[in-house]
Amino acid sequence: MTPSSNPILLFLVALIAFLYSSIGIGGSTGYLAVMSFFEIEPNLMATTALLLNVVVAGIAFFNYAHAGYVEKRLLFLFPLTSIPAAFVGGYFRLNSDVYFALLYIILTYVSIRMLFASEKTKNSRPSQTPPIWQALLLGTAIGLLSGMVGMGGGIILSPMIILMNWATTKQAASTAAGFVFVNSLSGLLGRYFGGNFVFGNIGVILLPIGIISALIGSYFGARKFSNVWVQRVLGVVLLIAVIKFWAEYF
Repeated sequence: MTPSSNPILLFLVALIAFLYSSIGIGGSTGYLAVMSFFEIEPNLMATTALLLNVVVAGIAFFNYAHAGYVEKRLLFLFPLTSIPAAFVGGYFRLNSDVYFALLYIILTYVSIRMLFASEKTKNSRPSQTPPIWQALLLGTAIGLLSGMVGMGGGIILSPMIILMNWATTKQAASTAAGFVFVNSLSGLLGRYFGGNFVFGNIGVILLPIGIISALIGSYFGARKFSNVWVQRVLGVVLLIAVIKFWAEYF
């Protein structure tokens, strides 16, 4: 059975797209974690994850924007440096050992951060505006990692926005969705020009699944779900994958 026809992989990608889109994130860390257990080549993994990010995050941003959660002061600031940095990151060619080590270092951080997610609502208004230099530096760092590994970076940006009290949870989700969309496009371009863009049957099958799941998940996330509890559920799921990887790695 090929990975693209494995029902477990298809179900997990659908679930990840549903859950991640509900908190305004493309889901690349989830897709990468799942695909890493099916012996898929790293460049194919990264390209497929970024393509899924584009469609899932784009749909999530539309639903969050339609619900009135766009925060313009953040939406246009972080991508100024993340877009070129993601292009540069996507241009790099990493060997398999370096790729998986870097990927799971990021996933370890993400899983722990999600487990301890906190909520900021409209009643707890953000009290700070990010200094321009800090936002640009953060955008650069996230963009570079995003392009190299094949993720959109929203999974890192969203918790940082909440932690620094720059926006509410829903506004952070909206900002992250827009950030992931443009960042993933830039990473894909970098991979293409760097010769790291690999597309296969798995992408053809997973993209429609991602679209349908994101349409449902982002609708409920913007209007019904508590983002913090979805993040905690995802944190548990990712932590299981992380523990399994590091146990085998060592």
